[in-house]
Amino acid sequence: MQKILTINPGSTSTKIAIYENQAPVFTTNISHSVDELLPFHTIAEQFEFRKEKILTSLAKNGIATDDFTIVVGRGGLLRPIESGVYAVNEQMLDDLRTGRYGEHASNLGAMLAYEIARTIPNCRAFIADPVVVDELQDVARISGLPQIPRRSIFHALNQKAVARKYAAQKGVPYETLNIIVAHLGGGISVSVHCQGRVIDTNQALGGYGPFSPERAGTIDAEQLTALCFSGEYSEMQIRKLLVGQGGLVAHLGTNDGRVVEQRAREGDPLTTLITNAMAYNIAKEIGSMLPVLKGKAECVIITGGTAYNPLIVKYIKEMLEPLLPVVIFPGEDEMEALAMAGTRIMDGEKAKIY
Repeated sequence: MQKILTINPGSTSTKIAIYENQAPVFTTNISHSVDELLPFHTIAEQFEFRKEKILTSLAKNGIATDDFTIVVGRGGLLRPIESGVYAVNEQMLDDLRTGRYGEHASNLGAMLAYEIARTIPNCRAFIADPVVVDELQDVARISGLPQIPRRSIFHALNQKAVARKYAAQKGVPYETLNIIVAHLGGGISVSVHCQGRVIDTNQALGGYGPFSPERAGTIDAEQLTALCFSGEYSEMQIRKLLVGQGGLVAHLGTNDGRVVEQRAREGDPLTTLITNAMAYNIAKEIGSMLPVLKGKAECVIITGGTAYNPLIVKYIKEMLEPLLPVVIFPGEDEMEALAMAGTRIMDGEKAKIY
């Protein structure tokens, strides 16, 4: 029996899951308190701590690691690469350990997968579709300033997974589809999938696009410049306003979608306005991607946690359904997406080299 172990490190937790024949047989979310993580100055320093937590959790649940055939970790901040499943190698590990392209908890995914896999006979370590997947067409890279090119940073793992699910339901290869996928989470990414490649996307980490539960999205550059030089904010405070304290947090004081939905249902006028404004921005961003496919998008897929909010989905549908079909895949199952990547390797797909 071939078993796949998936590892998804987050800022305050490490999720692990085991899959057999594409079905989950074990899942757990290992929480890490602020006090536990306080001694570590960098993400890489958390490696041994998180590895021991994973091995302890497996042992407590009577799970032997010797049965694993593949370990797939969530991809971190690497240099821009095309979509796919990548074998973990020393170059990748070096970039992640040093934080060469940025610090993020997901950087630990490849490190943990590699360390666990190397102790198991005939077991291999991989990552799949990190946020830095870059398949942009050249014209999509150009902004109004050569010093600030447009970058591809989006929810590649979940977007690619739901696009493949949709293709499977249609009975066609993903590589034949022209669709738009909108991931609605803490950040929001809207991307054009053209025959298996994401040829355009907004920058979902901290750049342009719709505002989201905690990110400011596209804002007036002139007013932002004035804010930066007002003397009222430090650079770190400005960065926090853009990512972490923007969007719904700035307007409503919370990024909890359940709280926001409840307030809107109770008729709070400000919550209703801001919720509608976010949905309006999302629909506009999706609409702006239609010309990229010359108006021939088969559908738009709405996914991510916010896709569970019927008020937001209804607003988006009302704006877009006259233009193209809207398909809903609510939530994001990153563990399943990682397992799907491992399954493709077992089925004969060739891993890419970083």
